[in-house]
Amino acid sequence: MLALVSHDAELTTVGHLEELRRRLFLSLAVVVAAFAACFWQNHRLLHLIDAPLAHQTQQQVRDGHGPLGATYTVAQSARDVAVQLHQVVGLLGTQAQQAPVRAALNKVQSNLQDDVARLSAPPQGDRPVTLGIGEPFTTTVTVSLVFALIVSLPFLLMQAYAFLVPALDPEQQPRVKRVTLAVPGLFVAGAAFGYFVVLPAAVHFFQNFNSDQFNVLVQASQYYKFAATTILAMGLLFQVPVAILAITRAGVITPRQLRRNRRYAVAACAALAAFLPGDAITMLLETLPLYLLFELGVLLADIADRRARKRALQPGAVAWEQ
Repeated sequence: MLALVSHDAELTTVGHLEELRRRLFLSLAVVVAAFAACFWQNHRLLHLIDAPLAHQTQQQVRDGHGPLGATYTVAQSARDVAVQLHQVVGLLGTQAQQAPVRAALNKVQSNLQDDVARLSAPPQGDRPVTLGIGEPFTTTVTVSLVFALIVSLPFLLMQAYAFLVPALDPEQQPRVKRVTLAVPGLFVAGAAFGYFVVLPAAVHFFQNFNSDQFNVLVQASQYYKFAATTILAMGLLFQVPVAILAITRAGVITPRQLRRNRRYAVAACAALAAFLPGDAITMLLETLPLYLLFELGVLLADIADRRARKRALQPGAVAWEQ
């Protein structure tokens, strides 16, 4: 870990570039290590990101939609026939008088029992399909890289903070550090919200939209791109409190103005939730957290504004300029 440069230290342009190079190299090393760990556990990561798709796809297969659904319907019909034959053969075996006939019927009954067990397997189709010869490899690498960036995000932010913070006044540094530490926490919360709420609703909506008019097969690269975009977008949307705090401290708008225009914030949150796929219940579940994030940002901005005004009234104090 590189030491933090003090505010009073004087570095030349070459010194700043050298420090930037070291921090970039260290960040790259952490990302590579995280990527290696994620690629090593790629089966678990793929199973994790497949979970929202698996439930909906298996339901469609059970309903007989698409080529996999047609295959499953045929398999269930064959299973019903096998069960009936198994019962008939068992009845004939109990009534057979000759030993060779009983032995033959018992063998047939055993084979039918194995067939029934195989045909009783749950519906397949819980995994996306690949179409290219190299798509399994490239898709696995992409998913591993996305997870590696998410895992490395706190460290990358701390390196950015360590490089930029010496330019700030000593009294501003703790505030900037708290904001920097809040970013990965909000991002993780947003990513979790996107994974558990938004992504299942989106998959349900798109998989059922005119599903009786199409043979739906989900391509792996397209699904993972969509899932990553959805999760990353929600992670960024959860940065609303940090964004509100930044624009209020920059003097673009005041917390009082934000409170007076709450109705526009509610409308914006509802419009954003309506833009995301899902039903009315899902829209409500998406609107409420977004609005709570707005209120949290306004509250934090108001607290910061009051503290800045209080410091400005103290003799010899230098307020954080807005």
